[in-house]
Amino acid sequence: MSAVLLVLSALLSIVAAMGLLRFPDFLSRLHAGSKPQILGLVLAMIAIAIQAPVFGVVTTLFLIVLFQMATTPVGTHMVGRAGYRTKHLRRSMLYQDQLAEAVAKADARDIAQRSPKSRDRAAEKSEGER
Repeated sequence: MSAVLLVLSALLSIVAAMGLLRFPDFLSRLHAGSKPQILGLVLAMIAIAIQAPVFGVVTTLFLIVLFQMATTPVGTHMVGRAGYRTKHLRRSMLYQDQLAEAVAKADARDIAQRSPKSRDRAAEKSEGER
């Protein structure tokens, strides 16, 4: 049973790697890198728990899975937002851009808080991008 779980875990990791290589845009690659990896890790940890059913090992594996499930979505979200703000995505691939309004407000707030010279430079830069 544990061998089957380890093979499935390895297959999920391979699928994630293929998704990272084959998907066309940044956000799709993030999805491919995070979703199958968590499930692959869970399957590997279950396989290890089957082979070593000791309380210390099982609790350690549980903590590993718990921390990965808590941190991977947050990390992926932060990387996705950074990629969005640095324009590393294809807007034509977005079905709905829910972040555009929040980013525009944050940029306007940042410009308003700057000194007059840096505010003028930022305004010139944003006009040059249009």
